[in-house]
Amino acid sequence: MSVMNTIIDIVNQSKHPIDSDEYIQYCNDEIKKNSILILNDFLTNDCLSELITEAHGLQNQAFYCSQNHTILLNKQDKLSDLNDPLNREVVSDKGCVPHDLLNQQSKLNILYQSNIFKNFLKGVLNLKDIYPYSDTLSSINYNYYQKSQQLGWHFDNASFAITLMIQSSDKGGEFEYVSKGRNFSENYINKSYIKDILDRKILPQKADVDAGTLILFYGRNYLHRVTPVESKKPRILVTLNYNEEEGTMLSENARLTFFGRIN
Repeated sequence: MSVMNTIIDIVNQSKHPIDSDEYIQYCNDEIKKNSILILNDFLTNDCLSELITEAHGLQNQAFYCSQNHTILLNKQDKLSDLNDPLNREVVSDKGCVPHDLLNQQSKLNILYQSNIFKNFLKGVLNLKDIYPYSDTLSSINYNYYQKSQQLGWHFDNASFAITLMIQSSDKGGEFEYVSKGRNFSENYINKSYIKDILDRKILPQKADVDAGTLILFYGRNYLHRVTPVESKKPRILVTLNYNEEEGTMLSENARLTFFGRIN
């Protein structure tokens, strides 16, 4: 089977012609304008159904962790001002399945390795090239948010994030974000604005994300979170993790934290 035919099995090409220069330019314009690109019905129905089955089959192998952190993903400094928005403590807890537990023939592996998909990402995100993680755990991850679990407010360390929604929770588990407040390249953070978001004096934007949706997001400049899941049905999503430099590994400490092992 050709790569193109394989991609047709995965990506809803009639709605998202990811090999089209015009469509890539459209997506590039959208993410520049909105800081986030939400592509509903990105996956074919058959592919989504297959990934839901895969996600449920791997769920009992997920490693669950809970972290207290600041919005810059640091440990809270107990000796500094605890009301400083950059030193405010939030909680993130979820389950994670590392890449090496996926079947090599998983549709996620095929999509992740596809040159058509990678060229689409490079065009949309203005990247010269993208590479997988050089460790065996970090490139593709299933993430599970069970009842009461959440992703606390934070800025990403990576410049961009790529996620696929596999299953929405029945209640809660909403993706919230703000599209201003930080310019990483200029080392600027609007602390009063961020404080108003954390204090709910300013309400964030919400992304209504259904199963089968692809999201591209500039998470290093835009504060975001997932609200606590309030249903028995978990929120399940996939992160597709690339690097701009070849040979990058997730740190041993991060691998131990998120996967419970380093290899």
